[in-house]
Amino acid sequence: MRRDVIHSLLVANRGEIACRIFRTCRDLGITTVAVYSDADADALHVREADLAVRLPGSAPADTYLRGDLVVAAALAAGADAVHPGYGFLSENAAFAAAVQDAALTWVGPPVKAIELMASKTRAKELMAGAGVPLLAPVDPATASPDDLPLLLKAATGGGGRGMRIVRELASLPGELLAAAAEAASAFGDGEVFAEPYVERGRHVEVQVMADAYDTVWALGTRDCSLQRRHQKVIEEAPAPGLEDALRTRLHDAAVAAARAVGYRGAGTVEFLVSAEGRPYFLEMNTRLQVEHPVTEAVFGVDLVALQLRVAEGEPLPAPVPPPASGHAVEARLYAEDPARDWQPQTGALLTLEVPDGPGLRLDTGYVGGDTIGVHYDPMLAKVIAHAPTRTEALRLLAGALERARIHGPVTNRALLVRSLRHPDFAAARLDTGFYDRHLADLTTPGAGDPATAALAAALAEAVRAAGTPGPAPTRFGAWRNVPSQPQVKRYRSEPGGTEHEVAYRTPRTGTPEPYDAPGVRVLAATPDRVTLELDGVIRHFHLRRDRDRVYVDTAGASYTFTAQPRFTDPATQTDPGSLLAPMPGTVVRLAEGLAPGVAVEAGQPLIWLEAMKMEHRILAPASGTLTALHAAPGHQVEVGALLAVVQEDPDVTPVTASAPVPEENA
Repeated sequence: MRRDVIHSLLVANRGEIACRIFRTCRDLGITTVAVYSDADADALHVREADLAVRLPGSAPADTYLRGDLVVAAALAAGADAVHPGYGFLSENAAFAAAVQDAALTWVGPPVKAIELMASKTRAKELMAGAGVPLLAPVDPATASPDDLPLLLKAATGGGGRGMRIVRELASLPGELLAAAAEAASAFGDGEVFAEPYVERGRHVEVQVMADAYDTVWALGTRDCSLQRRHQKVIEEAPAPGLEDALRTRLHDAAVAAARAVGYRGAGTVEFLVSAEGRPYFLEMNTRLQVEHPVTEAVFGVDLVALQLRVAEGEPLPAPVPPPASGHAVEARLYAEDPARDWQPQTGALLTLEVPDGPGLRLDTGYVGGDTIGVHYDPMLAKVIAHAPTRTEALRLLAGALERARIHGPVTNRALLVRSLRHPDFAAARLDTGFYDRHLADLTTPGAGDPATAALAAALAEAVRAAGTPGPAPTRFGAWRNVPSQPQVKRYRSEPGGTEHEVAYRTPRTGTPEPYDAPGVRVLAATPDRVTLELDGVIRHFHLRRDRDRVYVDTAGASYTFTAQPRFTDPATQTDPGSLLAPMPGTVVRLAEGLAPGVAVEAGQPLIWLEAMKMEHRILAPASGTLTALHAAPGHQVEVGALLAVVQEDPDVTPVTASAPVPEENA
């Protein structure tokens, strides 16, 4: 077989996966080439690459999804191979063919394998012939109440786009239209199919690696059941709680699927496992998965290095995979607010520091000082823990996330820690409805002590201000350094909005001390660190400031405060019933028949906004009449932009109401 030694590799991707592939390339002595959009001009993957080529524009459709520009970039940089990463063009057969037509080595599966697995409907037909277990398809035109609930899925693409759960037959036509519209918008293909929805099913997948010499490895299972918007949040290997016979059946089915399409390289065969332990084929991802590090940790392999080896025409190093060892868990750290419908967050990432140590790994595309923009997925990093047992791995990962210092936009860090420590998760009671059942509890304020953290913030600010020579520094509100009188500071917790009032005074010794706070003693105070003794227990608080905000990290908790008076919220300057854009984005569609004068009902989806690869519904705040509409499909809007106004009138009955969307998808 022909062997193509790779000397220079272009990664047709961005962010953490580009950085992760570059890491292996450096270990192997391979020159690295990045591509970047204008929005990513100063991104970490650009800074880490040996060479970088600009793709003019910022939107994915103009940059990372332009296969012709990526191939031209590889040729311009003198690369001799292309790795697609995941997402973007990674499962695009035409792009893979274009890479090979340009005499470049494609670090991925054969074009034919990508084509066969590109359509979920065609893939299922092929898998049926290979003896892979499947769910029986349902014809929406003849569906009956006995077929419910149904899951509608886009035939092409992934990431939860075009996916709907249907529990009432009357809503099926509307959901089909909505799913098809979203699929067409996301993938350029509106084909949608229906299959039974498995309640409390587990998402279990098998990593495969194949070479051109008829060797196919099944590298164990992964459980990816904890999902939001049909996207994975926490993944682990091996999938816990599976009987040996089921595990063997999954391995055998994954190998059969790979052989059925003549697969080469890294791929993942995904299954839905029912509560009764029956597996059903979902799809095959013909690429590297986001969650591949947990498999690497358990099997002690570098999947990217194996991808490169196979692409160069070499066989896998052995006829069978290496033995597995221990347990690994991965958590995806997102810039998003789970308590506000998983709303993506943007802005300056001031600090991103995750503890390092045995068994811990961080894959990220950001460092402190970078900016989180609006164009791409809000994932900041993946934190992975590997330990001899599942219990130890969960504890290690939760502890690392808890001790991490993350300052800037709101993240899902607290949700991840609580999820890892939740009794159901700890006991491996896993299914894809985990967050549907537990999200409210997981996002309620914890049992921490924000009042004491606010006190630490006030004391640190007093020290900072007192020690600053010359003109008075920028302060968190106005205060006077009069030793004989207490000073009062007010902070608002973010997110949540709880206000805390702190009183302290600064005696002539110069060290501020709490006022009317028995049991609290200041042991040390600097602008960046405060140590307090609380009823005999010493606690340390680390602080970071950015304009009107202060971030406080202490053992077991982190807090973000905004000093009062805080900057005016746009929502407080608008009329009642105003619908404001919660983030910068693009209006993708409106509810059918939406126009000024139309009656709407409370909670009815009116406007769909797309931002950071996610689609968000703007709901009617009350029943009444739409008196103004400023949004239209295709409009780019900024955060706080006025989209529409609803005048409340509970007696108004909508003439028509668009079908509600039960699940927002990304």
